[in-house]
Amino acid sequence: MQPSKKEKRIDQRIDDYRTKIKDSNDLKAYGEVFDTATLKSLYKFANKGVITAMGGVVSTGKEGNIFHAIGKDEKELAIKIYRISTTDFQKMEDYLLGDPRFSNIRHSRKDIIFAWTRKEMRNLERAIEAGIRVPVPIETDRNILIMEFIGHDGVAAPRLRDIGLDDPQRIYEIVKGYMKKLYQDAKLVHSDLSEFNILLYDDEPVIIDMGQSVLIDHPMSGDFLDRDIKNIVRYFKKLGVDCSEEELKAEILKKD
Repeated sequence: MQPSKKEKRIDQRIDDYRTKIKDSNDLKAYGEVFDTATLKSLYKFANKGVITAMGGVVSTGKEGNIFHAIGKDEKELAIKIYRISTTDFQKMEDYLLGDPRFSNIRHSRKDIIFAWTRKEMRNLERAIEAGIRVPVPIETDRNILIMEFIGHDGVAAPRLRDIGLDDPQRIYEIVKGYMKKLYQDAKLVHSDLSEFNILLYDDEPVIIDMGQSVLIDHPMSGDFLDRDIKNIVRYFKKLGVDCSEEELKAEILKKD
């Protein structure tokens, strides 16, 4: 079967970008995730009109890479593609175990990574329902998650780690409120929350990277919550915010 015009545009955009970045580390980011199966999934999204144009590399991580794209009505998108060949799927399995939503998955590398991708989408949906500002998930297939791009014109919003805050007390209060809503309303623990996984967009914090988030009845949720609390208090204390692990945990666990 001949590729459609939309598929050809995706192919051409990827090839153009590869040529443009042939002397940079970004080429490695493309090579790590764009195998035949991944391209087929992208073609499917293109034919459905979910993706109309591919952009560049936004970030690279241990488990996958994020790319900029354009969707319907020129809306900016983030395409997160988990690596199948190099991802530490055994570590992922630890977070999936104990989650009844994924109790029947097979223990192969692909099945775990595909489940992880679906898990991130479901966690984002639960967070949004609880009133937490996270990227809006749009669609998922195999190891690909398409979601709202947090940023402008292909430039991602900065992580808290990378900027100074004009009013750290205000941002802390918002993050504290989000942590409580996540626990009390979404029934989730982020499990990797820190200044590295919170963006500042339009002067508001946006929580990202929720693939590892677990339900509060997960056997390790208490340990994960304590770790999140420790990370957040450590960061905001450095900025002069009067906070403590005990106070933050009490607020999160308190039922209104």
